[in-house]
Amino acid sequence: MSTTILSCRDLTVRFGGFTALRRITADFESGKTCAIIGPNGAGKTTLINVLSGILKPSEGSVHLNNQDITALRPDQRARRGMGRSFQIVKVFSEMTARQNLRVAAQQARYAMQPFWFPAGRNPQIEKVVDEALVLVGLSALADTEAAFLSHGKQRALELGLSLINSPSLLLLDEPLAGVGHAELGEMTRLLDTVRKGRTTVIIEHNMDAVMSMADEIIVLVAGEVLVRGAPDVVSADHQVRSAYLGH
Repeated sequence: MSTTILSCRDLTVRFGGFTALRRITADFESGKTCAIIGPNGAGKTTLINVLSGILKPSEGSVHLNNQDITALRPDQRARRGMGRSFQIVKVFSEMTARQNLRVAAQQARYAMQPFWFPAGRNPQIEKVVDEALVLVGLSALADTEAAFLSHGKQRALELGLSLINSPSLLLLDEPLAGVGHAELGEMTRLLDTVRKGRTTVIIEHNMDAVMSMADEIIVLVAGEVLVRGAPDVVSADHQVRSAYLGH
């Protein structure tokens, strides 16, 4: 029996006179991967921003594990098991991979780092960081500044940041964006690994990746749900082909 971990009801977002999302209602099942696709400007990132708490809806609500979290900040949602990555890589470029992950681990563990406990000498924090480095394949590059990592490795590092608190729910905004062909297979396999046992909501334009990863697909067009269903159903839908996929 499936369990809904995340849901939204009648989400509407307005920016002045422009309606970016219009009455979006959706349930996301535990352990499943739901892909959100659609043309540019369809409202995909706006939806993820509302689900993660970065943006407040004009109307509607968001629920996590049957609790209304509409008013909660992103950090409060993270402490309830939500992880988030971004369309544009957000890492500290002048810090090493290890330092980036350490900052995330400290933030997840402490509201304020204890001044009497040097950041790099907390064995519990370092254990979490080492595990994250292994998970995203960056152990050998742990002491490399993020600015000198390839784009694919930066993507992997950002994914590591979103995983540092062992979230049960992942919101991923175009995790393959800008990843070169040479690193695409490696990054796709990493996504397959981290999705196991987690509920995942993913925005992605790489349709091969979407069709291989998604249990369900939501197609957004002009801020509204056009079609929702299994990958084979969505890919064969004439409305989706006309609005997004092409023939």
